Amino acid sequence: MRRSTATLIGFTAVLMWALLALLTAASGAVPPFQLAAMTFLIGGLMGAVTWPFRKGAVSALRQGWQVWLLGVGGLFGYHFVYFSAIRAAPPVEVSLIAYLWPLFLVVFSAFLPGERLKFHHLAGVALGLAGAVLIIGGGRSPSLAEGFGPGHALAFACSIIWSGYSVLSRRFGKVSTDVVAGFCLITALLAAICHLLFETTVWPQGWLQWCAVLGLGLLPVGAAFYSWDYGVKHGDIMILGAASYASPLLSTLVLVLAGFASLSWPVLAACLLITTGAVIAAKDMLFGRRPAS
Repeated sequence: MRRSTATLIGFTAVLMWALLALLTAASGAVPPFQLAAMTFLIGGLMGAVTWPFRKGAVSALRQGWQVWLLGVGGLFGYHFVYFSAIRAAPPVEVSLIAYLWPLFLVVFSAFLPGERLKFHHLAGVALGLAGAVLIIGGGRSPSLAEGFGPGHALAFACSIIWSGYSVLSRRFGKVSTDVVAGFCLITALLAAICHLLFETTVWPQGWLQWCAVLGLGLLPVGAAFYSWDYGVKHGDIMILGAASYASPLLSTLVLVLAGFASLSWPVLAACLLITTGAVIAAKDMLFGRRPAS
């Protein structure tokens, strides 16, 4: 498969993550760890049910401890730290800091074999970051209202965890994406334990909320992680990093279309910044010849 095709597969994860806010809002008052346990279980089973029909799929689970530490640490570790950050700092400030991860992904990937960090990669991700700040902050100047506290440090850790997981996954490029199902199932178990320790159970009310939970498990907390794993392992990881800033923009546009938000100048400005940044970062793939891999 061509590298550009793998990059596009990875980008479908960004498209699916754009549904995260809408589906989470539609899922009702389900506590975070309980929702994570339910959706990661769905995401894991989605991959596991195909194992009997694909020869050798189950054997993908026979991996060393480093692979399991990276996968479970990336998925569960990110969500555990993010939920902890949300409890300790204003959500908008947490989101702004956590969304440094595409920038770190681009910078960290420069240390991978065969990758070169170029000026247009940095320019593209900088424009994307500016667009994300506009979207998340609603056009207001970013600031830490109560100073830099533990919640902000946890949000910064989130950005390191996810960018580190994404870049290090490339180091295990020969590991089949089938193993992601195992990551999701273990993450579901750990999230369920955290739910029992820290939360009160609240089940979805009505078929609409249950459908939202199912949609979360199938798309942004399910198929997206399989696509992202394949993309960062076989695609252009720097382009994926810059293009990831489309997620908060697309998420906002989905909320606008669903009637949960209104269209405003920060959305339009962010659209221009993020789209321009993605095109600049991907100029080699879009306008030049790239070798197949």
